[in-house]
Amino acid sequence: MTAASSVPDGKPTCRVVRAGPDFIGKQALSYAPGISAESVGAKGIHLQIVTMPPGAKAKAHLHEAHETALYVLSGEAGMWFGEGLEEHVSARSGDFMYIPANVPHQPYNASQTESCIAVIARTDPNEQESVVLLPELDQVHR
Repeated sequence: MTAASSVPDGKPTCRVVRAGPDFIGKQALSYAPGISAESVGAKGIHLQIVTMPPGAKAKAHLHEAHETALYVLSGEAGMWFGEGLEEHVSARSGDFMYIPANVPHQPYNASQTESCIAVIARTDPNEQESVVLLPELDQVHR
């Protein structure tokens, strides 16, 4: 991936980007970055792939001032959400999921045998910048 999003004269241009190297985010999940401020100079969005191994659970967190949308490519994910992680949703291959800004949540892979892979889009062009960990909620659902 390269940082420039424009041609030498400074005009914005369309880009094709290969996924960057996987990294483990603050949430303790594996991400393959695609479109972001870092890769193309995006101003208001990022797009990446998340992979949750069998039985994986993210750290409880929220995205300060940023909305998130996901599309599940394979597997099945569950997610606890709300102020005390008291609410729950499930999504499987072919489902879309929406997470409003500032909503505490803790996603997990519902399968003990298969990975869950999803495409994530967020209104934060700097993927990890808006992540606020909520360690006080990490053990609510063991």
